[in-house]
Amino acid sequence: MGNERGIGLRGPVEVDGTYMGGKEKNKAKSQRKHAGGGPGGKTAAVGAKDRKTNQVTAQVIDRVNSETLNSFVDNQADTEAQVYTDGSTAYKSRENREAVRHSAGECVRYLEGAKIHANGIESFWSMLKRDHKGTFHRLSPKKHLQRYVNEFAGRHNARDPDTIDQMHSIVPGLVGKRLMYRDLIRPTARSAVAS
Repeated sequence: MGNERGIGLRGPVEVDGTYMGGKEKNKAKSQRKHAGGGPGGKTAAVGAKDRKTNQVTAQVIDRVNSETLNSFVDNQADTEAQVYTDGSTAYKSRENREAVRHSAGECVRYLEGAKIHANGIESFWSMLKRDHKGTFHRLSPKKHLQRYVNEFAGRHNARDPDTIDQMHSIVPGLVGKRLMYRDLIRPTARSAVAS
């Protein structure tokens, strides 16, 4: 379930970011990054979804700034693609960009017959977070989050074909991708289960 880079989303392309990590109140006091809510101690990710093909690509990022976010969009979307985002000022210099203003209570805005929203990619993040709570439970945002994001994007992108066609496309991608447990935990002394 590799995350394809530079897949050339033609658009319209919805772009949105999210933060992954546990709630501060659920952590031991020694592990809390700050007292309140918000992104402190969490790992950021950004994703893009092509409305026409329903293809999603996503990436864990170190910094949430204009340079990082726009670089992601430049690498994933065609230069002529219409881009829809939330009201983040990080994208304000982009051409072919329209934004929905959640701060003004907008979920969808209509402009010359086009629906301006990022609901598709927001839904992708919502489903990933639901899987995190319901299936994965204790994923390690710093160490393994990109693997979880890749798997989830791959499953999303392969959901339309029937099972046998999914297997024909997925199995060849498994060749040479064996991951030994000792290699999975090598960088730290903590196991993937305990992290």
